[in-house]
Amino acid sequence: MFIPKYKVLLKTIRYLVIFGICSSIHLVYALDNTSIEFGMDLFLNKANCQSCHGWSGDGRKTDNQMPDGANLRESALDRDMVVTAIKCGRPGNNMPAFDRLAYSDGRCYGLLKSQMSATPMPDPPATLQNREIEAIVDFLFAKVIKQGKMNQEKCVQFWGGNPPLCGLITQ
Repeated sequence: MFIPKYKVLLKTIRYLVIFGICSSIHLVYALDNTSIEFGMDLFLNKANCQSCHGWSGDGRKTDNQMPDGANLRESALDRDMVVTAIKCGRPGNNMPAFDRLAYSDGRCYGLLKSQMSATPMPDPPATLQNREIEAIVDFLFAKVIKQGKMNQEKCVQFWGGNPPLCGLITQ
């Protein structure tokens, strides 16, 4: 049977398009998981958010010398509000600004550092780049914000395994 070349070509193109779409979906998923893992590492280490917010974001801080952080698991903030809170901190609430230039040009709440003498803010453990802030926010919305109270099952999902820590959580 003779199949015109253009039909073979169209069939090949169709398979390539389908393969390309499937590959793109898998790539986006892989990048998203990478961002979540990167964000978790930043949350726990570089930004050291756990010292005030707790390792699971429930406000049970890991360092008693640090200020009390909000319970992020019950937060009603949307993505933009969380990004702003991380970049600009929370004046008067002990949340540091992780954007190196936060109060240098009015980008945060329209304030300059010189206008904030009545509400000094703590220094962050490290400043963060925009991509790092976005990764932390990806992590927070995937594993913390609006996830409810931490339990053993959520702990295993949170860590991607079953560390001894999860066994200490009471239902």
